Formats: sequence, structure tokens, C-alpha cells
Amino acid sequence: MNLYENLPADPSMEHFEDIVNQANVRIERIVSFGQQSPQSGWYEQAQQEWVVVLKGRGIVSYDDGREFDLSNGDSLLIPAQQKHKVSFTDPEQATIWLAVFFD
Repeated sequence: MNLYENLPADPSMEHFEDIVNQANVRIERIVSFGQQSPQSGWYEQAQQEWVVVLKGRGIVSYDDGREFDLSNGDSLLIPAQQKHKVSFTDPEQATIWLAVFFD
């Protein structure tokens, strides 16, 4: 699989594709076209999440006010139970994320 090929054609929504889905690890490609998390509520998962922006730009915000501006090659480890959301993705280009969820 080439992570830069076969990108979704519909920019009106964010696209999630599992690459690996096993008992203790899930690897997912996410393609965003300017989407962001809903204004209310936070993601808070039981597993850790390591995310890298392969192409584009996104901002991950924590509920304590910290923000992480990620672009090509930048990564972030989101600890389990850390409340977070995506507060920005570039509306001018596809942002390709690789997310690894693990115990």
C-alpha cells in the first residue's frame, strides 16, 4: 500500500481507513480536507495514539489549552485518556495522517 495513492475523491468529509486492526494495535490512515472535531466534546480513548502528519497540516488541541501544530513529518504521542481534538486541518489541500493506536 502506498499511503499517498488512492486518496478519497470526496472532500466534503473526513476519511478513515484501517491498515492494521489487531488485538493490541490499530493503524489507520486518515485523510482530512479542512475538517475538524466538533466544537463541543473531546476524544478520550483507552489506548495511546501516536499520530504523524504525512502531508498537509493539522492542529491537535488538548483540553488543558495546549496546541500542537503539525505539518509534514511532525508526530505527536497522545497519552491514553488525554482529552483532545483536531481544531484545524488545511482546507486547501488533503492532510494525510497516520494514526497508531496501542496499549
